[in-house]
Amino acid sequence: MPSPHPFKVTLGVTGGIAAYKAAEVVRALQQHSLDVHVVMTRGAEEFVRPLTYAALTGHKVITSMWDTDAYEGGSIEHISEAESTNLLLVAPATAHTLGKFAHGLADDFLSTLYLATTAPVVVAPAMNVNMWNHAATKTNLATLRQRGVEIIEPGSGYLACGMTGSGRLAEIDEIVHAVLARIQRVDENDLAGETVLVTAGGTREPIDPVRFIGNRSSGRMGYALAEAARSRGAKVILVSAPTALATPAGCERIDVTTASQMHAAVLAHLPQATMVIKAAAVSDFRPVAAAAQKLKRTGPLTLTLEPTEDIAQSVAARRNPGTLLIVFAAETAIDTQELIRNAREKLKSKGAEAIVANDVSQPGLGFDSEQNAATFITATREVAFPAQSKSDLAQRILDEVAQMRKATVLRSS
Repeated sequence: MPSPHPFKVTLGVTGGIAAYKAAEVVRALQQHSLDVHVVMTRGAEEFVRPLTYAALTGHKVITSMWDTDAYEGGSIEHISEAESTNLLLVAPATAHTLGKFAHGLADDFLSTLYLATTAPVVVAPAMNVNMWNHAATKTNLATLRQRGVEIIEPGSGYLACGMTGSGRLAEIDEIVHAVLARIQRVDENDLAGETVLVTAGGTREPIDPVRFIGNRSSGRMGYALAEAARSRGAKVILVSAPTALATPAGCERIDVTTASQMHAAVLAHLPQATMVIKAAAVSDFRPVAAAAQKLKRTGPLTLTLEPTEDIAQSVAARRNPGTLLIVFAAETAIDTQELIRNAREKLKSKGAEAIVANDVSQPGLGFDSEQNAATFITATREVAFPAQSKSDLAQRILDEVAQMRKATVLRSS
């Protein structure tokens, strides 16, 4: 680790059957030279004894606010733990714990630690499928995401309760990957010095003064990328088509409506950019001529359309040397193989370094949704991202982009 001292991860273990898997999480984190300390809830003790984690970590396991040594050396233990930890990971995180976190309840050591710490927080939920799908759980998760908590989405399959569906604890490797990626962002501020130009939203091509050709893009993915890039130290220029979303803090926003306007705004700011991420859903066609007055409904209407500007190709042709170009491909593919094949063809035609492909025909994902799933594709590799919030997916995408930047720096040095 870059720090001269081991990076301290506090692992919160809550009362679910997946508590036994937390022992594997401890070992996996230790293999990356992380100093793991464990906090257990009363419910977790019903599944695994504290001695297990004490033996694995070599540290005292905290189980209560009311230990006789909770006030040691002039410091209150939960405050001391909150100030000394570098990252709080809760795995498994029960629905009850997520609810307490979301509502600011602090009735045990773990929930009090959550409120007291300023360190990054990562949670890996695990619960019954009906609990996971309940509106209260969804609302609590949305609240936590808004506050910067990173959610590792649970897997789907056979659950301990005998039901099948979403709710099982994410795979150990996935949890560790998320923790390491979050640590990298904390420890390195890995996009500092970059100027990231992000496009977002869906463009609108006028038919007449009141009608337009558009699409269902909400802009959430592009805005999540802008916010994530800013949080990692980058200067962010956000070129946005119409959306109801608020401008992410610290980002410069340029509002446009049509593909032509977005094309002009991107090229105007391209000289400043070291990375361009094209997440906008740009109309491929526009009416050759928009009517000056509202068209009356008098019968069938025929529109003559022409292609809009190809913004990605323009960026590829005019960017400064070293500027990375990442494009998105919203597909309605028959299967994964077709999705990737189509994306690779687009990657080559656009002249980009990477493409993020997602199947927008999947229910609950992509357009008009808080969640998305995607595959990050370069000339040499493919990384599949399972369904997760767009804010979490934005961080995963930027993890890959940051690695690409490191690779280009190494090649040029």
